[in-house]
Amino acid sequence: MNERSSVATLADSLRRELQRYTDGQMLPPSRTLMERYRVSPGTVSRAVAVLAAEGLVVSRPGAGVFRAPRAHPRAGAVGDLSWQQVALSAQADARTVDASGVLATLSVPPAEVIDLNGGYLHPSLQPERALAAALARAGRRPGTWSRPPVEGLPELRAWFAADISGPAGSLSAADVLVTAGGQSALSTALRSLAPPGAPVLVESPSYPGTLAIARAAGLRPVPVPVDDSGVRTDLLADAFAATGARVLVCQPLFHNPTGAVLSPRRRGEVLRIAREAGAFVVEDDFARKLVHADAPPLPLPLAADDPDGVVVHVGSLTKATSPSLRIGALTARGAAYERLRALHAVDSFFVPRPLQETALELVAAPSWRSHLRLVARELRDRRQAVAGELLRRAPELLPPAIPLGGYHLWLRLPEGTDEAAVVAATHRAGAAVTPGRAYFPAEPPAPYLRISYAGAANTQQLTDGIGHLLDALRR
Repeated sequence: MNERSSVATLADSLRRELQRYTDGQMLPPSRTLMERYRVSPGTVSRAVAVLAAEGLVVSRPGAGVFRAPRAHPRAGAVGDLSWQQVALSAQADARTVDASGVLATLSVPPAEVIDLNGGYLHPSLQPERALAAALARAGRRPGTWSRPPVEGLPELRAWFAADISGPAGSLSAADVLVTAGGQSALSTALRSLAPPGAPVLVESPSYPGTLAIARAAGLRPVPVPVDDSGVRTDLLADAFAATGARVLVCQPLFHNPTGAVLSPRRRGEVLRIAREAGAFVVEDDFARKLVHADAPPLPLPLAADDPDGVVVHVGSLTKATSPSLRIGALTARGAAYERLRALHAVDSFFVPRPLQETALELVAAPSWRSHLRLVARELRDRRQAVAGELLRRAPELLPPAIPLGGYHLWLRLPEGTDEAAVVAATHRAGAAVTPGRAYFPAEPPAPYLRISYAGAANTQQLTDGIGHLLDALRR
């Protein structure tokens, strides 16, 4: 049993025990709990912290842990909340925030359900020891708890600039803004570059987080189809002309969900078409550090080939490390950078310095490259396990090309399939998968599923999960 599930199991056991305790009664000492439940001191400490956060126990240093007084809710504490429906909908520009697609990928399945849904690495693939060491070193740095610059630490900005622009060094630290992860960077970019009510061109299908940000900001996502070579540039100029849009959001590398890589010919066309339209290209480069061990050399980001400031680049360390290392970067030039910087400052002031210092320590350590190589091998093996099982049992579901990066496969279901019913049946069988509907800004052309292979514990779980999916499809 891993540490995380041990903590949850012990916390559940202690909750049941507490039902028999009176207010203020002392719990057994940590050593007794360790022996009774056969767990480590760290597991006991974390489980007690969970209960304390829930208000069930009170920890008194030097004395012990005690049952907290039970709260007695006063009668009629919940009033009539129906007035909020009017208040939230009466404005002329009232809009809803649909986060269903984002929340679906953030939800954690029950322990007995195989995760073929999530967008983060399984804990066994996260560099937890390297992160702990980086955090400890960062904590000893002078000034770690002082206020950082609004733009981010100069050393971290310089690292991102070199990492994005490659050997040519076409970007400098002055072009980089450190953000609280990629999602925050996307939100800042869209709200800075397009006014409420404006159209924004997005790939179809597209990352649901982009669609949610656009709609929450009052923007209108307009789809531009994607094929095996990336966004359809033969339709892109027409889309700019028809809508008057001034922003395109795209994922040129290992597109989510299709896995497509923008072809060399289309890379230049995207920049040319956007420049002629007087528009920005927001490049969401989320998967660059999720390349597989058997992939050929990667193309540079679009931002590395853009001297005119057309591209606003979004990158992040989160996907390749831990969901809690929310460190990303926005890269832009000219007036666009100043606009991004201003909104970033208004929204959050700055990214906490201890987190930035930890990120710096992590990427400067020798273990960083070793970790990326490990992730590359593991993702390759997981992709081969999932694709191999599908090739053996249901080859008709596989896409024409299997992506050599990222962490997902985009499966087209047979015509007429009810994807929501398949998702529900697969969950009942023991695996969580993602319905394709949330990835389309307009009506979907067919039923799809996205299969993620990053969050499962191992390849055996992955093949078992594919079996549950195929059983559900047959039924």
